[in-house]
Amino acid sequence: MPLMKSWVDSANTDTTDFPLNNLPYGAFLTEEGEQHCGVAIGDMILDITALEADGVLAVPDEEEVFFFGDWTEFMALGAGVWEGFRTAVTELLSADYADPQGLTEYMVPQVGTQLVLPFAVSEYTDFYASLNHASNVGTMFRGPENALPPNWLSIPIGYNGRASSVQVSGTDVRRPWGQLKAPDQELPVFAPCKRFDIELEMGAIVGQPSEGPVTVGEADDMIFGYVLLNDWSARDIQAWEYQPLGPFQSKATATTISPWIVPKAALEPFRCDTPERQRPLLDHLKEPGPMLYDIALEVGMAPEGGEETVISQTNYNQMYYSAAQQLAHHTTSGCPMSVGDLLGSGTISGVEKHQRGALLEITWGGKDPITLDSGETRTFIEDGDTLTLRGGAVGDGYRVGFGSCTAKVLPALDDPYKR
Repeated sequence: MPLMKSWVDSANTDTTDFPLNNLPYGAFLTEEGEQHCGVAIGDMILDITALEADGVLAVPDEEEVFFFGDWTEFMALGAGVWEGFRTAVTELLSADYADPQGLTEYMVPQVGTQLVLPFAVSEYTDFYASLNHASNVGTMFRGPENALPPNWLSIPIGYNGRASSVQVSGTDVRRPWGQLKAPDQELPVFAPCKRFDIELEMGAIVGQPSEGPVTVGEADDMIFGYVLLNDWSARDIQAWEYQPLGPFQSKATATTISPWIVPKAALEPFRCDTPERQRPLLDHLKEPGPMLYDIALEVGMAPEGGEETVISQTNYNQMYYSAAQQLAHHTTSGCPMSVGDLLGSGTISGVEKHQRGALLEITWGGKDPITLDSGETRTFIEDGDTLTLRGGAVGDGYRVGFGSCTAKVLPALDDPYKR
């Protein structure tokens, strides 16, 4: 599919994240402080809440779907409504739309506009589903002969995280406190994290509920869209707490997502297969077709007051398990899934060092520091560093992107228990 032309000139380049081929969904604050739903097009936002209020655009048989300024209610209406709405917005923004001048009052510049969480996060589950990442981390801690847990090639491993700590791009992250225990210490101490890290991930947003087990194909139909996701990780807290039940406080500080939900329909031209299986999957996890996407990803790190250095470049197609497989597995016990559930892919890493999606891997546990363009070195994140995730799928003269997923790390507060 080639670039689709829009009457919004900034949408007609091969560098914008938001051509007419994309039309991602977000939420923003108006000048009056009201939260509205919006669709990104070029360097502008089409105000969907205002269009609905004025009767210019409506969901058939529904009233005030966008009144509260997020996409949760719209997601619950199902795939038929999603498709019809996308078609209607595409027509409004198409180059051959009859009255573009009549829509200019509903256009808001992206620059200077505050974006907020575009949906109500119901639950959050994070997975561990990149073979390269799992192999690297396992090798570091257990040696290459025991790198993968025995179950890893049979199921997508995951854990239930904190929906309450999911935040939108642009929100600062405070360095956490926690229990730390050095190898030469007998007992832990309570102190600020010293090995704060990122995890480059994709997030899948569940748009339809389930009441029992679903197939991989059914799970794929339930997914509304995708975001970039940074699952901040306190590695020293994690090392002390994760045996035997896994991460807890080490992953609870924050999870940052990009502000724009790229609908699954925009990613259809970029579907690709998961890698060849090293062990046959059980029937309930077998895919009926291509379930991954060819999405190029990168991570940038900028020290306080300094220029950014790209420290990782990889691709979502490196995942061993797709979001549809993860969602299907999540339901096998009968676990109900809800509208607004968020599934983190797990750290996305390629084979080469520059393709690793976490500093834990890039610096091999802190033993191999990286040098930024400024000349500074890093093993893990320092206070004042800004981390930015970017991603996009490249088509014929266009790019389907997600915007940036960025946050600055602030110093830990004074001891919260010394009052």
